[in-house]
Amino acid sequence: MIGQSVSHYTVLRSLGAGGMGVVYEAEDTKLGRRVALKFLPPELSRDPQALERFQREARAASALNHPNICTVYSIDQHEREHFIVMELLDGESLSALLNRQRVEPLALVDIGIQIADALESAHAKGIVHRDIKPANVIINGRGQVKVLDFGLAKFDSPRGASRPADETQVSADLTTPGTAMGTVSYMSPEQARGQLTDLRTDLFSLGALLYQMATGVLPFHGDTQAVVFEAILNRDPKPMSDVNPAAPAGLEQIVEKALEKDRSLRYQSATDLKTDLQRLRRKLDSGPKRSTSGVEPGSGPAKAAEASVAVLYFENLSGVKEDEYFRDGITEDIITELSKIKGLRVFSRATVLAYRDKTVTPAQIGQQLSASCVLTGSLRRAGNRLRINAQLVDTRTDFPLWSERYDRELQDVFELQDEIARKIAMALRVTLSPQESAALAAKPTDNLQAYDLYLRAKSHARRMTRQDLELSYQMFQQAVVLDGGFAHAYAAMANAAALHHYNYGRQPLWMDRAEAASEQATALRPELPEAEVARAWVLHTRRRHDEAVRIARQALARKPDCEGAPYLIGRCLFTSGRYQELADIAEPLIQAAGEDYNVYSPIQNALGALGKKDAERNIRQRRTQALEVHLKGVPEDVRARVALAIDFAILNRPEDALREVNLAMLLRPDEASVLYNAACAYCRLGRKAEALGVLAKAHAAGFGDSDWARRDPDLAILHGEPEFERLYPEKT
Repeated sequence: MIGQSVSHYTVLRSLGAGGMGVVYEAEDTKLGRRVALKFLPPELSRDPQALERFQREARAASALNHPNICTVYSIDQHEREHFIVMELLDGESLSALLNRQRVEPLALVDIGIQIADALESAHAKGIVHRDIKPANVIINGRGQVKVLDFGLAKFDSPRGASRPADETQVSADLTTPGTAMGTVSYMSPEQARGQLTDLRTDLFSLGALLYQMATGVLPFHGDTQAVVFEAILNRDPKPMSDVNPAAPAGLEQIVEKALEKDRSLRYQSATDLKTDLQRLRRKLDSGPKRSTSGVEPGSGPAKAAEASVAVLYFENLSGVKEDEYFRDGITEDIITELSKIKGLRVFSRATVLAYRDKTVTPAQIGQQLSASCVLTGSLRRAGNRLRINAQLVDTRTDFPLWSERYDRELQDVFELQDEIARKIAMALRVTLSPQESAALAAKPTDNLQAYDLYLRAKSHARRMTRQDLELSYQMFQQAVVLDGGFAHAYAAMANAAALHHYNYGRQPLWMDRAEAASEQATALRPELPEAEVARAWVLHTRRRHDEAVRIARQALARKPDCEGAPYLIGRCLFTSGRYQELADIAEPLIQAAGEDYNVYSPIQNALGALGKKDAERNIRQRRTQALEVHLKGVPEDVRARVALAIDFAILNRPEDALREVNLAMLLRPDEASVLYNAACAYCRLGRKAEALGVLAKAHAAGFGDSDWARRDPDLAILHGEPEFERLYPEKT
């Protein structure tokens, strides 16, 4: 159906299939948004019971409006094709996550709370899901849960309403007593017996899911369905503490109660289960926390019981799209200022970036990020005047802890950032040390025009196109002309030049520029994280990878979301063959990188080299999503487009791959990195001759990195080819 129009939807690509339908991504041409279309297979359309079950899924989910439940927009029919229109979800299934790793305790409890919250809402409307399992739970990059697939949902009496005296009565249910419905491993005993089910069935399934997340194994398992049924009905699961001694204390009691075979002894409501999980979450939150630097595995615990603040991007009230660079810069600088206070745990730019220009409540942020406070605000710039409204809100009570309105001259912007940081510390009863006070008072520059150029240039540099990197370099250059002591601008200039060198031709001129700017930044502020990253780029160019990794890690330790550092670490580790080391820190690097799609390439290459196919596939899919999101905002980024072509080729979408690679080469026929990646795409498509021809052009245009090319799995089919060995000989 790809490429076809169904009603006012254009089908774009397949997302997967299950027993009750095939799901596609589609464009809603009326509203201009992406949606998911779930089609009932034609052979089931003629089955009245299957059709009713399919329609019931839509009715059940559409009756619910909850942040943890996949939204259903409508149910429709087109030329005898029955389909549901629903929210297009980003992220991965809990099933895929569990196949890759065991879930950390805090994340486990948070996932459980969100599922219980969704069930609480469904049960309140008399809807029992009856198929809670990892495949029906999606988790996005922010940790938000979405429960989907109400295909087995049963309409029951709403919670609190009177219930039939005869529990054998089946109401609004397409099953009959004696028929087991659901997924065997997560079934409740009453489901296994084919008895009437109620909301407590979902709570048993959630208990099984929590057990699996905590231990990595199912509570009831066996070689056949009959063995699993027997275990569910007659056997207790192995104690969680025996399977995983590191499971959170207190979780075992919760799971045991959820897995009671006698449902009268089980949790009687999702509210009760959620409340116990929230109490456990509070205990875990008050215990030792892991370091937020996110790079060194096995690092020691951080201080306990710190106040945690999520600074959301301020709303731009100027009415001018071009002013968003200023809004972004001010917000990010406030994050940086607050990060200087040791008594606060401040969420990084990469973490809050996903919420930019989204409508979210403090309570949602508290639930999704486990933040105790949220700073929200708005900004309006008019000429030389600046108006900022800021409010600090307690996420648990929704009570404002502090709020202020500022009407200032633009030249007061640094004092304003300083004041906001101090007021937040005061509101949270955090005492500043003399060193912290001095750090807050320090200004990056005294020249407002240089600061404005710096913020504009950063906005361009993040777009990653050749023109944007060149323009950002010129703007940074103007900023340091205005203020020769502006270390941040020198560091940013060095990083822009280094990225231009690596992405667009490997011209020595750009690396010379990076080195000169790096030296200036280091001389002015040797401890500045951005200056350390600039210096690490220079070391990487000289093939001093170990030293580059050490310095880039040092930068991330100082500033957990330091731009460019995650990708550089990944690149150095892959280039030097330290694959397992890179795989061990892959997730923290991705989280720290934010919107920088470059970080995925060395990680997925390392996983491929290690033979970790499932993990590599997962990273590939995440990179594909990141590239597609990026290209919606920056469609002219040809380098991202050709990277997407490689992913399409690997994901067995050859037509899409050829479309993207041909468009990229048409737009940038002489660009080294584009040509190199085009060769990778051709290799993945099995077109060896075309790959060699394009690779020769890439080499002639300046891509001479033999270390990378010889380790790149995309080019594996060229190894041993005389032309490849000539272009990229093995270095000794």
